[in-house]
Amino acid sequence: MNKNFWIVIISTFIILTGIFFVFNKKQENNEVVFWTLQMADFAPYINGVISDFETENPEIKIKWVDVPFSEGEKRTLASVLSDNPPDLVNLNPDFSATLAHKGALYEIPSEKVSQYNNEIMESLKTDGKYYSVPWYATSAITIYNKDLISKSGISVPKTYSQVAQTAQVVKSKTGAYIMLPNITENDTILKILNKYGTSTFDKINSEKAVEVLDMFKYLYSKDLIPKETVTMTLQESLEKYMSGNIALINAGANFLNMIKENAPSTYAKTDVSHQIVGELGQNDFSLMNFVIPLRAKHKDEALKFALFLTNDKNQLELAKMTNVLAVNDKTLKNDFYTKYDNNDLMAKARVISAKQLNKITPTYRTQKNQKDINNIMNGAVQEILLDKDSTQNILNNANKSWKNLID
Repeated sequence: MNKNFWIVIISTFIILTGIFFVFNKKQENNEVVFWTLQMADFAPYINGVISDFETENPEIKIKWVDVPFSEGEKRTLASVLSDNPPDLVNLNPDFSATLAHKGALYEIPSEKVSQYNNEIMESLKTDGKYYSVPWYATSAITIYNKDLISKSGISVPKTYSQVAQTAQVVKSKTGAYIMLPNITENDTILKILNKYGTSTFDKINSEKAVEVLDMFKYLYSKDLIPKETVTMTLQESLEKYMSGNIALINAGANFLNMIKENAPSTYAKTDVSHQIVGELGQNDFSLMNFVIPLRAKHKDEALKFALFLTNDKNQLELAKMTNVLAVNDKTLKNDFYTKYDNNDLMAKARVISAKQLNKITPTYRTQKNQKDINNIMNGAVQEILLDKDSTQNILNNANKSWKNLID
């Protein structure tokens, strides 16, 4: 063999080795790091979706990391500002919006989000742009005691005004309260005010806000809602419902399981209806979504996986395992979300909840210093219920305190 032959052989070997190395390096570097919040219980489902995705996209690998819920925001904030953040992160919309305002998130092209419910996508806009894609939602319903409502001779209230109008007849005919509104817990009162368009600092002392709070003040002063309203939580309200002391609660469909397990006799009298609304007619909802950090190394691959994870097939599979609502528009039109057997209360609740997603705007958006804002408003509500001053004066003071937080 001559010298030129060996040169060709060696050169070919070097070229092939180089190609193999580059290909392997690309494969190794094409790994999408995917964070979820406390989803370990659904590992078989998530691993199955990952496997299906990798089969369809062999050039992309997914590395799943499940983060404890309590550590989610802290770890995410640290990671997105680093040079090596995860590529796809599961967050709530409020923290997502905060990161978007900081310029820390990748903008999602509008043409990529057509598979989702329009109202949900509208709620996710930040300065008119998308910085997240939704994963799943929940929307509270009215859970009510059929016997108490029937004995009262009323229809199930659809609005807070109707709650106020029927409270007296429920109390006089049954001895029970119409409801225990947990209006001093977290941001409950702000979400109620949002249903009247008065949940921002410049409107919380408006004539309409005074009217809404005076309604609760009247009910409290006439013993038409429990005295515990001044401090009680939704969980405590549930206990009152299970013992037959209140006629209805606004809560998630998952509360039906608690009632069934802990108070089967009450569950036998329980039915569900549409969430109680205000003048604007929109429904409260909660949402979990995905974001892609601006510094992520695999933005296109991460978005591709997020869209796959939330396609109609995978959304339906997740929905059937849980009490959450799909966000994929095609999934929401499936019989699972549009039909129910009259004997299946959970199915009825699911159908009602899903339908409510078609009317959720304007949504209540949390803000910087939200916990402090909650404390200001909850303190104001307690003062109003206890008649410490006029509702107008108390809300004027709350307005000043809130404004000081944002100045």
